[in-house]
Amino acid sequence: MMDLRCEWAVVDTVSVLGTDQNITAHVSKWNLDGGGIRKRFQGRNKNQKDIALFDEDVTETHEELLEDGEQAVSLDYHTFKYALNDFEYLFVDFFASWCSHCRDLAPTWETLAEVMEETVAELVEGQVDEADWEEITRKEYEHTKAAEKPVMIAKVDCVLHHALCQENLIMAYPTLRLYVDGEHADDYRGHRTVIEMADWLVQKEGKHEKDLEASDSIVTFAAQAARRRMEIEGDEAKWLNEIKHKYRRGQNNRNDNWDESEHPGCRIKGSLMIDRVPGNFHIQARSNQHDLVPHMTNVSHIVHELSIGDPLTRRMITGGKVEIPEAVKDKFSPMDSNSYVTHEYHQAYHHYLKVVTTDIEGLKSYKGRQLKAYQIIYSSQRALYGYDKIPEAKFIYDLAPIAVNYKKEQRQWYDYLTSLMAIIGGTFTLVGMTESGINAALAKRRRR
Repeated sequence: MMDLRCEWAVVDTVSVLGTDQNITAHVSKWNLDGGGIRKRFQGRNKNQKDIALFDEDVTETHEELLEDGEQAVSLDYHTFKYALNDFEYLFVDFFASWCSHCRDLAPTWETLAEVMEETVAELVEGQVDEADWEEITRKEYEHTKAAEKPVMIAKVDCVLHHALCQENLIMAYPTLRLYVDGEHADDYRGHRTVIEMADWLVQKEGKHEKDLEASDSIVTFAAQAARRRMEIEGDEAKWLNEIKHKYRRGQNNRNDNWDESEHPGCRIKGSLMIDRVPGNFHIQARSNQHDLVPHMTNVSHIVHELSIGDPLTRRMITGGKVEIPEAVKDKFSPMDSNSYVTHEYHQAYHHYLKVVTTDIEGLKSYKGRQLKAYQIIYSSQRALYGYDKIPEAKFIYDLAPIAVNYKKEQRQWYDYLTSLMAIIGGTFTLVGMTESGINAALAKRRRR
């Protein structure tokens, strides 16, 4: 998969017998970087990690938490840029109003924002109202206090601000993304609890501060921060003026700048057990913790190797262990090294495979068991999906009603003798017929 994270890549099989199963656990998945280079063993990923989707300790509803004001700042296309410039650390929840996981997370996210605000007030001003302490626990405060610098907790509704989310390559909801110094630092993928997220922010702050100390760029950073502060005043004034005059953004907000680091891939390798009946296996994007964005799901892929049957069969055929016509060898894996890339949204390639059972003399296992090979006749086409459907790379297979048998036969010595006698007999007969014709012609001429 050229543009699909391993954590979202799922392999399913379906047959006309009603078999419908997820077989992702039986294949190996390796993370690839944007350049297609496989990462080391630690990058291997087989199963999606089960995480807590929200903090069960947060008992208030989202509406109850908003009664005293909204602490998680809502950002739009303009204010998002201002927040990037104004805050050294910006933690954003990219969500959609229709996303069930997002609705479950909303109270936790608002609580995190309240805890962060009260912690900052304690650190900066040295005091917190007693009423505010009722909304956060001492344990949560101790975890957030470890963050030495304030983190702005914000959120973006991708339904209302589609262009902003598309510009930031948001592929699933919710996406919890941390920005440091205005740049994308990392996405949070751990347990979605207040304490876990606070600890993660502390860890990221510590790493960032160490990097600054190592590069000896504190003065430079301070100058950049001051410059950002000066620029914000002008931008805010411009923004207010735009709002006043109902400024409209252009329609073309598509981001054509391709950043390889934002497009990791996944190498999927393994064997599938399928029924000997028509069916299909497909690779699609699915997550237990996110609702994926259909138009941002790209299932472009490269088929490095695809064959049907015992893997030993392929090795024996390609290794020349059995004798078959050279033109036939490529028909057992005709899709190898083919690329199937989609450049438009809501599209994916579907492959139709006609499987021909093939018997080859001498194709046996090491224990003498007869093996069957399967030739593949395929065709591929791009399928168009609805706007609310997630594309999938589908391989649809069907068994041909005929079978092919390749067998090498050698002629015995008596076959050659029989053929020789047949040639001699045929020659004698031809000579006799020729002689009779000549004699008949000469006799007729003499009678004249």
